[in-house]
Amino acid sequence: MNVIFTCGGTAGHINPAIAVANTLKERHPDCKILFVGASGHMEEKLVPQAGYELKCLTVSGLSRGKNLAALKKNIHAVRCVTRATAECKEIFREFRPDVVVGTGGYASFPALHAAQIMGIPTCVHESNAVPGLTTKMAAGKADRVLVCFGESREHYRHPEKVEIVGMPVRREFIYTDRAEARKSLGLGEEKLVVSAFGSQGAKVMNEVIADMMALEQANGFPFRHIHATGSFGREWMPQRVMDNGVDYESCPALDIREYIYNMPTLMAAADLVIGRSGSGTCNEIAASGVPCILIPSPNVTNNHQEKNARVLADRGGAVLIPEKECTPKALYGQIMELLKDDKRRDAMRVALRQGVILDSAERICDILEELAAGRR
Repeated sequence: MNVIFTCGGTAGHINPAIAVANTLKERHPDCKILFVGASGHMEEKLVPQAGYELKCLTVSGLSRGKNLAALKKNIHAVRCVTRATAECKEIFREFRPDVVVGTGGYASFPALHAAQIMGIPTCVHESNAVPGLTTKMAAGKADRVLVCFGESREHYRHPEKVEIVGMPVRREFIYTDRAEARKSLGLGEEKLVVSAFGSQGAKVMNEVIADMMALEQANGFPFRHIHATGSFGREWMPQRVMDNGVDYESCPALDIREYIYNMPTLMAAADLVIGRSGSGTCNEIAASGVPCILIPSPNVTNNHQEKNARVLADRGGAVLIPEKECTPKALYGQIMELLKDDKRRDAMRVALRQGVILDSAERICDILEELAAGRR
């Protein structure tokens, strides 16, 4: 069985593909797996780290602008797609895939398009609540469209091809024990709040968190707070905290770091998580069952982060705060309201876990096996 995964650009596109590839390898140790991505993006690091071969295409994103520069960019993007599709045909003739699966990113469309021209079965996995551009373009001719949320089915012209499979996440998010996680972090009875806004960090939200820490100090640090600044925030945020009169370095209640490398452990231990609402974050939170406050990024295509957050909020598992309304005082007030209401947080945990599909990678592998078998 030969399978090609095409993905890239962000970890939210790449990690689900790697999770499915790992499960497929467990089932079929002799299967051949190849990744097709885009040059100059995260897949060049993440895919080889996971132990898989990667072939990269030169591709470009589309612009939604209406000026001359946007037109030139889109002409260039179309030319890139034409060349990349031809490259993919050559890759496929050599690799001879039984099925091609796309999880999003610039490289996904030319790879899926080439496979569809060549009669190779294809499926598309969309991690967001609403389909992105690649999914919209490829879904019409795809054999299967795989989605995370039941609420997503209405966004597709061929709902009969849509299957709800959830989002593959690392197993640690599902199975890490809360008591063991808290013990490993040296936590007692104190409440733990974890906040993070992506690997680079969101400037506006880092500013809000920095100013909110002064409120935490003024109220005697009622909870322990671990915050990840991201690569950009690390350069200036700690100084802003200190300028606000908070000596975080000598305060055991505050932990400001650039990245959180043990996120499954922190989510399992946390009483509350605060963050953006990209598809990866939402599904990791749901798998962990940790109550959350989501502040969607307003700077994303089709406002998809708010739509992701709305799914969890409507189920009762999350509180959604628009960024423009998220002042330090408002955020602090919402945190304290939730931390004081144990019954509500317990209900949020139940709502989150009820909505998550824990065997997502296995379901996707079942579909890939079925598509591959149908081609033989």
